[in-house]
This record gives sequence, structure tokens and C-alpha cells, in this order.
Amino acid sequence: MILYLGTSSLIKFYVEEEYSDIVRRWVREAEIVSTCRVAYAEVISSLEISLKQSDLSKRDYDRIVKRFSLDWPEYASVDFDDREAGRFIKKYGLKRFNAIHLSAAQLIVRGQNEISLTFSSADPSLCNAADSEGLDVLHFC
Repeated sequence: MILYLGTSSLIKFYVEEEYSDIVRRWVREAEIVSTCRVAYAEVISSLEISLKQSDLSKRDYDRIVKRFSLDWPEYASVDFDDREAGRFIKKYGLKRFNAIHLSAAQLIVRGQNEISLTFSSADPSLCNAADSEGLDVLHFC
């Protein structure tokens, strides 16, 4: 199974948050973990914000950034279809990066009946849109 992690789920793998244990289990069970190429910048940005807001110590920040940077080549990082992302913004009212993640996941499965992809995001609107687009969605429950 390919596990697609939107940034809100990917960050849970590195930062202790609600449902981090579930995401870590899903990652362990997946054959391939995938995300969109924009997730690298999104995760680093999220970590920077956490550091500036004192949600992360400098030591934890440095440790997490190093680990994430070392792990990044292991993820199946995919591109996205810019026009499709724009359609998802209009169709579902998604935020820009959520639409990009949905488009990236769709690129993986498009025309591939034998690919099993499971999608994860902590954003309910993105999960609902992914479900509406026919993706198998893992929900935090």
C-alpha cells in the first residue's frame, strides 16, 4: 500500500501531536510513503513557526529538521497538476496547498487500477475532498 501524507499528517510523524502515534503506525505499515514535493517547504515552515512561537525548543527544532532532511529522500515525492489543483480549489473551496496535495495524490493513481493508495490529512475539508474524488482516506478516530 502507498500511504500519501498531506503536510498536516507528515508533521505528526516528527512532532508529538494528537494522533502522532497513529500516523507513525500507518507509516510503519505502508510499503511506500508518498507526499507532494511542496511538503518539504511546508514542514520546514511549520517547524520554523513552532520554534518562533516557543512550541519547540531550539534543540528539538534542530533534531527534527535534521531527521526530516535525512528522511526526505526516502519519501516518494511527487509533483502535482496545477490546473487540477485550481479546479479543486473552486470545486471544494480548498486552501492552495491542500488542493496541491489532492492533485499530487490523484497523479499517483490516475490510470493505475492496480495501485492501492491511502490518503491522510489532519484537515477534514481535504479528507472530505479526497473521499469525494474516490481516494481511500484514513481518518483520525
